[in-house]
Parts: sequence; structure tokens; C-alpha cells
Amino acid sequence: MSFSLLFFSIIFIFLAYEYSYRRLKYKLPSGPFPWPILGNLPYLEPDIFQCLDKWSQIYGQIISLWLGSTLNVVVSSSELAKEVLKDKDQLLAHRPRNKPVSIMSKDGKGILWADYGPHYVKLRKICTLELFSPKGIEALRPIREGEVRAMVESIFKETINPDNYSKILLLRKYLQPVVSNSVTMQLARRDKLIRAVIEAYRAEKRNGANAKPNLLDSLLGFQETYGLSEESIKELLWDVTTAGLETSSIVVECAMAQLVKNPRVQFRAQEELDKVIGLNRVMAESDISKLPYLKCIVKEALRLHPPAPLLLPHKANSNIKIGGYDVPKGTHVHVNVRAIGRDPAVWQDPVEFRPERFLEKDVEIKGHDFRLLPFGAGRRMCPAAQLGMNLVTSMLGQLLHNFSWALPEGVLPEEVDLCGISGMASFMQKPLQVVPSVRLPAHLYKNEGLDTQ
Repeated sequence: MSFSLLFFSIIFIFLAYEYSYRRLKYKLPSGPFPWPILGNLPYLEPDIFQCLDKWSQIYGQIISLWLGSTLNVVVSSSELAKEVLKDKDQLLAHRPRNKPVSIMSKDGKGILWADYGPHYVKLRKICTLELFSPKGIEALRPIREGEVRAMVESIFKETINPDNYSKILLLRKYLQPVVSNSVTMQLARRDKLIRAVIEAYRAEKRNGANAKPNLLDSLLGFQETYGLSEESIKELLWDVTTAGLETSSIVVECAMAQLVKNPRVQFRAQEELDKVIGLNRVMAESDISKLPYLKCIVKEALRLHPPAPLLLPHKANSNIKIGGYDVPKGTHVHVNVRAIGRDPAVWQDPVEFRPERFLEKDVEIKGHDFRLLPFGAGRRMCPAAQLGMNLVTSMLGQLLHNFSWALPEGVLPEEVDLCGISGMASFMQKPLQVVPSVRLPAHLYKNEGLDTQ
């Protein structure tokens, strides 16, 4: 017993010295006092984002947090985000990977968790020049439009179903299949399932099947051109599928929650849709450029409810300074885009859902304007930003053009809970329940009835 006590006392003293040494050697950003071994873990609350908001008010817009013995720096202003994502971009381009992330990502074989280097640059080139280039996005447009129309048809059938007396729908159920149904895969089944998908696709090609072009078709076509291993293709496919599914579903659900809470905004969006598209055809992606208010709704949803409130962490590959503070090599650096989107120094009435603000001032969303960073910026910016914007805007436009939306009877707007689940992707804690009503002629709700003329 005495030996164990002595051992832990020595460990405690050593770690206390290590924390003190670092705090004295470096001018670190302020933050809550860290305990040896645990760091600031005992202080973390279930809602990590409210916790960060509280600490930012106490310690400032750049804070130090110790998670165990690992130093984390969190920045929460557009100026500091610019320093991290642009000015010091090259020095912060690596990703930190703990043991679970290393296992999940096969030591960074995909694009999300790869260190910055030749492998990452190769994957990034495939994404930006091939998969998510304007040509690549346009090539897969019919598939996206078909999936969105299938969503609309499913909602329509449930709306007119005589057995559904309440007419209440769980919206998330209809959103997620638009991108993919693979998010429900368990990690243990992932490789086997993806390998089966690849083999089935290759078998179709060998048999001369005239399959529609899709993401897998593109990836396999680039395997030889770019010298990709099958492991890298599997990881890139997994990254793109799961990331796209989660983020698109989150944004659309949160936007719809705001629209049923704010009928004025919903009505104005439907007025615009009816003026541009009318009531005798359905919306297509080509209509998006003529729908400025709808695009403002998407921006406002991304400002208030970014699907990843904290961008994926960056790792300092050398000793640097951020905001005048020391950031030692190996530090994990986080950008709090949720806090930036609600900063009262930047946004008037920051917690109010008011899409008109983007008609009053132009705010770019592709990583050049650091007031709004849902896709990040710099070398690690999401390569599928334009695809994500197209998909979310199309889904939201179709939902608003085809249906009017209300809350269930007896539910007040202030009772809609928009709090997110803490994590890398922030779903609403309570899935949104809504009541749709049909706006268009019945024949337009058939998936094969897509008529954009």
C-alpha cells in the first residue's frame, strides 16, 4: 500500500512539475487550471460548446486546455482563425491522431486524418481537380436530383397516408438516405462492406452492365492514374460518404427547425420559389443561382448551426505564436466556428435567425471570409464545399417548394430544442418533428415526374 502511494505521489509531482515547467517556459494562452494527469477533463461539462463559451468570456478568445497531458489551444474569433488557417496554415497543416482515430483511419490513409505531405496532396488533388471539380459535380447532378426527388416522394406518400392520423413526421428519417444509407455501418463491418461494394461494382463492369456514373466509378478510374492503393480508395470513399451524409443532414434539419419557428422566413422563401419556378414543375439544381433568398437561408443556418462547431484539429509541427502567445510543437489547435458565427462584435443580433443579413452584406463562404467558416479554410479546407452547398440548397429548396411546414399541434416555437449533441458533428439532441402539407399538383411528387421545363 505504501509503495503504491509513493509511486503515485512521484507521478503526481512529476506531472505537476511538467505542467509548471511548460507554463513558465512558454507564454501560453490563459485557461482553467489543469490538474496533473487529468488536466482540465474534470471541468468539462456535457455541452462542450457552452463550456467553451463560458471559458472564452473568462479567459479571452484564445484559451489553453489540457486534455490529460496534451495541450489544446482553442481560438474563437475571426482574426485568430485567419492567423491559424491562413497566416500559419503551413505550420498547422498536420492532423493529430490518437489511438482510436489511428485505428479508424488506418493511420491516416484517407483525406480527413492524413498528415500534410505527398499522400495528402495526392488525395487533395483528386478531390479538387477530379471528384469535386465543376465538371465532376455536374456529372453526378442527375443522381443527386434523383435522390432528392425520392425524398420528396417518400414524404408525400407519408403525408397522404390515411393511417398517419397525426401527419407528424420525424424529418431526419427522410434526410439521411439522400446522401447515403451507409452511415449506420458499424466500424467492425466497414472494410468488409466497402470491399463487397467495390467487388460488386467491378463485377457489373466485367459483365458489361451500363451502370450510372457515381463516386465509386470516379475513384476506381483514378486508381491507376494517381497510383492509389485500394486501402486509400476505401478510406477516401468512407471519409467522403460519412462526412457528407452527416453534415448535409445536420444543416438541413437545423434550417427546417428555424423555418418552422419563423414562419415569416418560410413564407418569403416560398414566395421566391413560386416566382422563379412556379407551381407546375419541380425545382432543379440549375434554379439555385436564381434563388438568392434561399441561398441566404443556407448561409444563416451554417452560421448559427455549423455541422462541425469545432473544425477538425490542427497540429503544430513547430513552435509558433498565435495571437502573441506561444504554441509549442505538438499542440492541438482548434477553431471554434460556432463561436465565430455568434460573435456580437461581428454579427448584429447574433442569435437571431435572420437570413436578410446576407442580402445586406456580402459574406463569402468558401474560406476567404473568416467571419463564416463552415467548411474551414486553407490547406485543410473541405474539398467538397461546393458539392455540400449544392446538395443542402437543393434539399432545402425542394422541401420548401413541395410542402408547407408547421409544428405539431400544441408545440410552441420556443419549445423547439436546437441544442446540439457535443461531438465532431453536432446533430440536434431531439430530432425535429414537423407536419407537412402539400403545395403542388399530385403528379409532380413522383420521382420519375422530374420536369424542370
